[in-house]
Amino acid sequence: MAESDGYRVPDVCKLVGISYRQLDYWARTGLVTPSVREAGGSGTQRLYSFRDLVQLRVIKKLLDTGVSLQKVRRAVFYMRDHMGTQPSTMTLASDGNRIYACQSENEIIDLVKRGQGVFAIALDKVWEELSTSVRKREGRATALARAGGA
Repeated sequence: MAESDGYRVPDVCKLVGISYRQLDYWARTGLVTPSVREAGGSGTQRLYSFRDLVQLRVIKKLLDTGVSLQKVRRAVFYMRDHMGTQPSTMTLASDGNRIYACQSENEIIDLVKRGQGVFAIALDKVWEELSTSVRKREGRATALARAGGA
């Protein structure tokens, strides 16, 4: 699955739960471009980093809750600028109109107390879910290779 520390498009689509068309559109419009390798013409494949996968999963979750793509773009650009190597404290929350980046439990509580919070996405949980999914897929691929099926 991982090719020189990057994930190919078919694997990205499966891990994130999006279609090829969505991924292609988001790459062409600059929402999330592959940070390991862009497509370089016929026969080359885009390669995405694990951080790219996290951003893509967050985008999917936000869109699934009804947030507009325009608002998702703003949230992703904020997240990209503020997400460390592995997110630990950032939680994206939305009231359906705005997206808030909460850095502490108190910010989340304040948001909910004001009656504004509709949902929240803890980035560290998305990171952990994807890590588990990647390990499982890589384990299956290794088992297939050993059995001579890959």
